[in-house]
Amino acid sequence: MTDITATPRSRRRRGPQPFLTAAFGSRAWRDVGTFLLMLLTAPFGFAYAVVCLVLTNALAPTIVGLYLPGWLVVGARSWGRLFRGFGRLLGVEVREPAPRQRSTGFWRGLARTIGDGTGWRAVLFLFLALPLSILSTVVVLVFLVVALGCLTYGIWYRFLPLQQAADGSWHRGSMLWDGTPMDTTGAIAAYAVLGLLLWCLWPQLARGFAAGWTALITLLLGPTRASLQVARLQTSRGRTVADADAKLRWIERDLHDGTQARLVALAMQLGEAKEVLATDPAEARELVDGAHQAAKEALTELRELARGIRPPALEAGLPVAVETLAARSSLPVTVDLPGDLRADPSIESIAYFSIAELVTNAVKHSGATGVYVLVEQQAADLWLRVRDDGIGGAAIGVPGPDGHGSGLAGLRDRVDSVDGTLQVDSPAGGPTVVTVTLPLQVHGR
Repeated sequence: MTDITATPRSRRRRGPQPFLTAAFGSRAWRDVGTFLLMLLTAPFGFAYAVVCLVLTNALAPTIVGLYLPGWLVVGARSWGRLFRGFGRLLGVEVREPAPRQRSTGFWRGLARTIGDGTGWRAVLFLFLALPLSILSTVVVLVFLVVALGCLTYGIWYRFLPLQQAADGSWHRGSMLWDGTPMDTTGAIAAYAVLGLLLWCLWPQLARGFAAGWTALITLLLGPTRASLQVARLQTSRGRTVADADAKLRWIERDLHDGTQARLVALAMQLGEAKEVLATDPAEARELVDGAHQAAKEALTELRELARGIRPPALEAGLPVAVETLAARSSLPVTVDLPGDLRADPSIESIAYFSIAELVTNAVKHSGATGVYVLVEQQAADLWLRVRDDGIGGAAIGVPGPDGHGSGLAGLRDRVDSVDGTLQVDSPAGGPTVVTVTLPLQVHGR
């Protein structure tokens, strides 16, 4: 099941790493090279962060002087961009944070520089990067070098100087803490086994440190969850406004080309009937009958337009509206919802149109034999689920030029506009289950 409203801050691009053969692959060696690059870069970043912090404390009493450390804070965003590039080398794509908002005026401009949260998170990262780069590089290289040394010990131990063992004999090679010489066949084999173990371990250590680096980069150099939420809401509400504008123009066109034309024809028929009433009552009666039929057709069109804006059944509550919708469906629709459920009118409208869209999709595209609708109130949320036994394969797609594929995308935008969530589970072969969670009240009201 995929939550399509969740926007990830990073995307992992590396797969599983085998234990025995990882040291022979490029991934582990690339991690070591990246650690070395960060070790060379981190001291300069640490110095930048120290200068930024010292100048901020020193120039804070002057107020005006805070513009200098403020621009340093903004400049730390470039360091963040550099280390996000290192993150890509480590196998994780971290999204860019929200751009800095510019403003006019002294105080607002100062707040946008010295108060730049993204810049300060980058400064904090630069403080942490130096010790982490030293730790990760030293530990991984020590394991790598010791592994190579143990594996090749049987070759180079002969070139070591002679040492006296605990029993007074002289040997070449290393010795244990108790003076036991390590130049025997068993000792050389033990070193080889230890070297093989360390050879398999150092890529795993490199991967662990890489995971720590990418987590830190994502946390401090990527966008915050709040900024992603704001961006998502701005996008969805922008699409919702555009959709509402398109619907208003559609209603205006229908009123102009349909209902208005019928009313004009009705007025003309009544005018003609008035003119012939005195001379030909029979013809006048026919004209009045035609005008009466045109009036009924215009009323029918007006009811359909009004139902598309807000169904009249919603005035009696969401349960009645959903039951009415189910009764009109060409597929059998089973409805399970409490009769006393109430929410904000706008939330009830979104819930109704969500159910209507999902039932319509099931009728048109799923090949289902029935639909089940479940609506519940959970704490401060309205929770609804629509399930059909069709062929599955439903997905949120980009609408085409002809509007095909816009149903679920439009539904997602409606749900996003009130901070709701939408989940789609539709494997090939079915069933399709769509779950929508809406707040009972619109936030901010």
